[in-house]
Amino acid sequence: MTAPAPRCASTLACSVIGAAVVALDGTVLTVAQPALQRDLHAGVGQVQWTSTAYLVTVASLLVFAGRLGDRYGHRRVFAVGALGFAAASAGIALAPGIGTVIALRVLQGVCGALLQPATLGMLRTAFPPERLATPIAVRTAAIGLAAAAGPLLGGALVSAYGWRAVFLLGVPPTLAIGLLALAGPEPRAGSAGQRPSTGIAALDPLGALLIAATLGLLVHGLVDAPRPGGTGTGTGTTVLVLAAALAAGAVLVRHERRAPHPLLPPELMRSVPVRAGLAVLLAASAALFGTLFVATYFLQDVQGLDPLDCALRVLPLAVLMVLGAPLCPALQRRFGPRRTAAVGAVLLTLGVLLLSRLDATASAASVGTGSALLGAGFVTLMVTATSVVVHRAPEAHAGVAGGLQQTAMNIGPALGVATSTLLVALVPDGGFVPDRGVVLPALAAVAALALPAALALPDTAHHRVNQRGKRGGTRPGPATPGTRRRFCVRS
Repeated sequence: MTAPAPRCASTLACSVIGAAVVALDGTVLTVAQPALQRDLHAGVGQVQWTSTAYLVTVASLLVFAGRLGDRYGHRRVFAVGALGFAAASAGIALAPGIGTVIALRVLQGVCGALLQPATLGMLRTAFPPERLATPIAVRTAAIGLAAAAGPLLGGALVSAYGWRAVFLLGVPPTLAIGLLALAGPEPRAGSAGQRPSTGIAALDPLGALLIAATLGLLVHGLVDAPRPGGTGTGTGTTVLVLAAALAAGAVLVRHERRAPHPLLPPELMRSVPVRAGLAVLLAASAALFGTLFVATYFLQDVQGLDPLDCALRVLPLAVLMVLGAPLCPALQRRFGPRRTAAVGAVLLTLGVLLLSRLDATASAASVGTGSALLGAGFVTLMVTATSVVVHRAPEAHAGVAGGLQQTAMNIGPALGVATSTLLVALVPDGGFVPDRGVVLPALAAVAALALPAALALPDTAHHRVNQRGKRGGTRPGPATPGTRRRFCVRS
């Protein structure tokens, strides 16, 4: 059975707008933090927690939120997340003090964790495999556009109306898509064999607690590592937090091997395409955001540019992401995910290497060329790897797959920035001048790690399952008896 085109359009709208609003929220907050600090008479550490509290909360809950979507329905979980995100955003805009802002940012993080995996889970259950890459590409282009517009829009809003306006910005769209998702029917499970088990044990609460502790401690340790200029916690504290994350991770692995209904299903974690796709996303996002961290300091502290001029120098990155995303599905159909992602890894690595050759007198053209290569490579990797992770995951675990994808996209940037900070501290002579330091060559090596992971991706865009359960061909096979198809049809 196919779903009507209007329902597919509403699903795509919810997914795209939800992902874009979350991306926009992070970029506009960075611009608003100095004004927030002055208005609320807060310290630097307190303001830093308005970001850290959100990031730690989101990273801790993404996988568990995906499991909730698999069990209770992605549209329902998405609606709760979107409406909660809108309410938390409105509350922050009215907050009387920094403590209230931090508490509401935690709540916003909980709602963001519910919302993000569902944006992919809804697409997985609404679109047939051969058409899945296109909505994912549209979603990626929207994220790139939001990330590019964030600093410019945030700066304009803060200048005209103050920091509270940036939080009000996200209220109307999240309220609208939350109500839209709530009004639509929840698709039924594909078949009896795909329906998740019932009972509280099926949610694996202990596994959820362990993965929350592992990821929360990991992201906290990476995000709050010592920064140039004296921000962040001490090195000793960071090491202790990361050691605690490692210990919690070891306990998590032991528990998941013995749990009757593990939070991380074995059939999902044993999938080579899924693991390779996650590795691609982790390496690519670490390299990209670590490079942008260095580039921002280089452009502002070394070349003396203001934030707006700095954003304009790296604007080609966002432009290539927006323009390149719609081309990726056609490239996957023509060349397959493996070759498409391999080219993306090469472009990303070349972009980092080009930026690593910049000196203190680097021109706008040099920075723009490197940024364009970064954008072209990253968008190719992101669309391709995300399509593989979401498509190759069993439909019954689409939410968990979406949670893992979002987790990689949260941990990667934190890892890249932490690596940059560590290398600047170890080799301080070069400062933030790329051709005098070791940071960008090291990040180029990180970007190059995406290449072997890309070569482990499937050679063809789709697979079918024949009656013996073996994979073959490039088209989806016929539905098994009793299976309801929920896929969209062309209008």
